[in-house]
Amino acid sequence: MGWTPLYLDMQDKNVLVVGSGEVGKRRAHRFLKSGANVVITAGHISDELKKLGAIYKPHEEISKWADWADLVVVASGDPDLNQEVTFLYKDKLINRADYPEEGNLIVPSSFFIKDVQFSIFTQGKSPLMAKELRKRIQSVVKEKDILQLELQHFTRQLLKEKVRDQKKRRDYLYQILNDKKINEFLDSGEVDEAQDYVTQLLETFN
Repeated sequence: MGWTPLYLDMQDKNVLVVGSGEVGKRRAHRFLKSGANVVITAGHISDELKKLGAIYKPHEEISKWADWADLVVVASGDPDLNQEVTFLYKDKLINRADYPEEGNLIVPSSFFIKDVQFSIFTQGKSPLMAKELRKRIQSVVKEKDILQLELQHFTRQLLKEKVRDQKKRRDYLYQILNDKKINEFLDSGEVDEAQDYVTQLLETFN
């Protein structure tokens, strides 16, 4: 299947989660934190998910939510139920936790380092390696990288006001990225000083 990475705005979208095991709970939690409305069927739901707004419905009512749901997470421990739900919701976005290839939506392993979000998808080959790769990424990305990201955002906003040519803006951003003085500020965590320096430096750019 031709998978491609996308980010969806889930604010106020409706998500049906079939199954309340570890996978179902994790995905319900993720969508609730993203602002979605979540209904969980089968099993039970934790107090934490209830506090976040999850609603429990018995699995006998699964067919009643067909018009409501924008996205369906199929994560029960019953293969027959999973197949039934997949068929019932075949026109919806479906995430199959047991057999991802039988759905049309992947929920990858995902994590944040400050404001930067990383997602890892191993084509379903190895969840264990997804965890290992996550550890390696976390060990490589440093605090300075995040500060540089924030400084680049600050610089882009200034450049949009001063420079109309997109290619010139990109060239200036590379200069900022590689500027020795700026990197010294960021090494010391002196973000305000780096921003002041950038503001002065931009005045010298033609």
